[in-house]
Amino acid sequence: MTFNDNARVGGNTAKRRGAGVAVAGGGLVGIGAIAVLLLNLFTGQDFSSILSGGGVPGGSSSEGTVIENCETGADANERDDCRLAAASVAIDQFWQQNVQDYRAPQLIIVDGQTPTRCGTASNATGPFYCPPEETVYVDPTFFGLLRERFGASAGPLAQLYVLAHEYGHHVQQIVGIMDSYPNNGTGPESNGVRTELQADCFAGAWVGDMTEQVDENGTPFLQAPTDAEIRDALDAAGTVGDDHIQESQGGFANPETWTHGSSEQRQRWFHAGYEGGVDVCDTFARGVQL
Repeated sequence: MTFNDNARVGGNTAKRRGAGVAVAGGGLVGIGAIAVLLLNLFTGQDFSSILSGGGVPGGSSSEGTVIENCETGADANERDDCRLAAASVAIDQFWQQNVQDYRAPQLIIVDGQTPTRCGTASNATGPFYCPPEETVYVDPTFFGLLRERFGASAGPLAQLYVLAHEYGHHVQQIVGIMDSYPNNGTGPESNGVRTELQADCFAGAWVGDMTEQVDENGTPFLQAPTDAEIRDALDAAGTVGDDHIQESQGGFANPETWTHGSSEQRQRWFHAGYEGGVDVCDTFARGVQL
């Protein structure tokens, strides 16, 4: 995945937050942080309070600062933070074309850690969407963690798959899917698994259409992904499958505890969206094969 060097991405509204923010209780590092990451991914719940004093009910103490020196596609190709900020412009444009009265979420690039109404955001908790804030939180160092601890490729397109997945949750929030299909526990047919697989499908739909989003001069933000980059994104989807996480920790796959779906399911639904677009992403349809 490559941005066109001359594409204008300076209109993004992403903010950086976290550097110098003091959070009560300090934080764990190393094995402790990895354990919390696994707990979050494994259960679908937020256990970030283990790392710190937990979230702040009223939100963050800081609105954040702009992502500096992030004006062109060339900048996005150079840095993870700018790549995510630039991609948010293209993803928002995609959903504006597909959802009536779409409103963009806030994107926060986390530097270290920062409190949110959904718990502490950091690389240990992983990227997440916070519904009451309508905000996506991503610490770019999380992708290095995926490479080191889980063997994921986590290249540029894999990073944008993760971002687009979280934006998919925002779409579910604003169109009422989350209200219509609330959490009903774990298991292979649970609403949680269906919600996550749909977000994977939404991410694939955007990747399949990513060359259609253009800047104010008509320049596409992104070049078409290569086959190798698609495989990289699929690898990232597979890495965060419930069965892969369970087995990588020396256990066995137990579908009754799943909250996100298997590696095969996550890859298959991403690819379905990539090939068929948003219209094929109804994971809640009666009789649909998950």
